[in-house]
Amino acid sequence: MKHSVDEAFGRQVQQIISGEVFFNEPMNRHASLGVGGNADVFACPENEREVVGLVGFLVDRDIPFYPVGNCTNLVVRDGGYRGVLISLRRLQGLEMRTDSTEEILLYAEAGVSLARLTEFTLRESLAGLEFCAGIPGTLGGALRMNAGAWGSEMKNIVSSVHLLAPGRKIEEIPRSRLSFSYRNLDLPRGGVITAALLALRRGRRESIKTRVEEIMAEREKRHPLTFRSAGSVFKNPAGTPAGRLIEETGLKGLRVGDAVVSEQHGNFIVNTGAARAHDILALIEIVRRTVKEQRGIELKTEIVIIGDEQ
Repeated sequence: MKHSVDEAFGRQVQQIISGEVFFNEPMNRHASLGVGGNADVFACPENEREVVGLVGFLVDRDIPFYPVGNCTNLVVRDGGYRGVLISLRRLQGLEMRTDSTEEILLYAEAGVSLARLTEFTLRESLAGLEFCAGIPGTLGGALRMNAGAWGSEMKNIVSSVHLLAPGRKIEEIPRSRLSFSYRNLDLPRGGVITAALLALRRGRRESIKTRVEEIMAEREKRHPLTFRSAGSVFKNPAGTPAGRLIEETGLKGLRVGDAVVSEQHGNFIVNTGAARAHDILALIEIVRRTVKEQRGIELKTEIVIIGDEQ
């Protein structure tokens, strides 16, 4: 950081936000993989107003920052993150709204988990979000990576996104102005998603429940849920699932330290004990190189990798 993290800086941050502020925070406490070096600051604003204030404060001081949710698809290198990780997990607003056409709009803030969203839509008999059943993480992260499964993805149900761009106020961006692609939503540099409106429809509760249960059962059968992971490591290249490519190149079970390519699903890397970030990243590079050499296909990571080398 160009400005050191000292007591004065800490006091200033704590004047801006009412939530928790942690210094030199080990990210292995937060990441679903259980790995990661220390972040200079891990700050937890309580609402959109505090996010605006904190981002403005950091931009004015040229201090790097990165928004995170439940850190389910994040790897912070062992050297840690020099800057402020802004946790949006306290942004928990969730309510139904309708517009003039009587389409059901669900307002949800970025920190709401997909599990809570799925439970809410089931309770209210709202259809369209079933594909999110069993996906870990929060709405903000799901939007940022255009999460998807079972033939659907976030772009199909988004009506608008509340976006904070550095130096500006939060703006509601309609779907027509959002640039979605496979596992990605293009955002301005430093942009932070704080909430969204999801366009859903009325459905039959029993039908929704049945579909959610089917998806959950498939996830339990296919995915290594007994170990810590970050979900799918690689994006699927055109034509062939990444997991199948990894399996066909004989990489299931490959190990670096306690990081292992899952025997159950080739596109999962699991932490079987005390893996470090460098173990995970070394395994990722071996998989990428092997698939490239044997199949001529360049795998791109779906998980987000930030921070410094040790």
